[in-house]
Amino acid sequence: MDIAQQMQLLKRGTVEVFREEELAQRLAEAAKAGRPLRAKLGMDPTAPDIHLGHTVVLRKLRQFQDLGHKAVLIIGDYTARIGDPTGQNTTRPMLSPEKIQENARTYFEQAGKILDMSPDKVEVRFNSEWLADLRLADIIKLTASMTVARMLERDTFEIRYKKGDPIGIHEFLYPLMQGYDSVAIRSDVELGGTDQTFNNLVGRDLQRLAGQPAQIVITMPILIGLDGKEKMSKSKGNYIGVTDKPSDMFGKTMSIPDHLMENYFTLLTDLPADRIRELTDPSKTHPKEAKVLLGKLIVQQFYGEQAAEQAAEEFEKVFAQSQLPDEMPEVAVSAAPITAAKLLLQCGLAASGGEAKRAVLQGGVRINNEKITDPNQEITPHSGMVVQVGKRKFARLKV
Repeated sequence: MDIAQQMQLLKRGTVEVFREEELAQRLAEAAKAGRPLRAKLGMDPTAPDIHLGHTVVLRKLRQFQDLGHKAVLIIGDYTARIGDPTGQNTTRPMLSPEKIQENARTYFEQAGKILDMSPDKVEVRFNSEWLADLRLADIIKLTASMTVARMLERDTFEIRYKKGDPIGIHEFLYPLMQGYDSVAIRSDVELGGTDQTFNNLVGRDLQRLAGQPAQIVITMPILIGLDGKEKMSKSKGNYIGVTDKPSDMFGKTMSIPDHLMENYFTLLTDLPADRIRELTDPSKTHPKEAKVLLGKLIVQQFYGEQAAEQAAEEFEKVFAQSQLPDEMPEVAVSAAPITAAKLLLQCGLAASGGEAKRAVLQGGVRINNEKITDPNQEITPHSGMVVQVGKRKFARLKV
């Protein structure tokens, strides 16, 4: 690709590039010198699982790899001790070093589903390498590069300050430490969601002060979750996990609102823009047909083409034809009568008694295809009995 084509690819799906002309120049210089750019992505291991929202930025990082550049994946084992204040209305609890290390291992494994993990294509660093060695004098010098007024430009800090909610001094250190990561690894480009814009621009400032070329910052949109309203989040239950089973991954994709399809096709697939316009125009493509293709493309990235086809066939069989799935977990139970709500808990189809009762009362529970409406209804289990919650959760009983 020439520089113009590379720019077109790298700008696809982005919100902002600080600055486009600098990126074009850096790409040209790298090509001339035969030196790959160092494209940085920082990830704090505050939770163990990655969902499709995280893969939006990882996919952009993979594009840099495919163009011959090096991905520098920063595992924020040290910054995670503070907790990123982005989007938070309260101070995050500090994680233990043991929990951080456990989450970091999972992040590394799951990021490998998107990134090329060849040694010449990726560099994985833990920011404790340089942050743990900073002396108090170093930290004071770092804080002198930022004013309180600038820090309060952050929307979350500004809101909390005006409401009189507490802001820990350690939270002010977070963007400085993340920015210092860019200095430590001499990044050429930093990627992040729009919620990371402030942090990433601090990296540009600190690099200038350190006498380094300022990194280009590329921001990506936040992926909206399955509810069509909130950003994708495990805590909100509106997510598709990269370790979800193919059938679950496909089924969840089929449940997204139609208005999100263009966003998902653009951010989660490599289809060209004109093809996406065709797929998201109801006069040219039926929404279900488009959604089936989207589901296949997403599953295919993680499990391959055969698994994607099987997931689509299973969905058609279970949901369109109201048949049972070929495979479902088998749960050992006693033959003693049990209430419907407690049976759901015992089968692992509900996380709590309250959730089990709500599922029954909302009409989402069937036992042997018979709708159950009373959480306290007594059920006498027998081998082969099928318990279903919603459209995707099944269990077959073995007494």
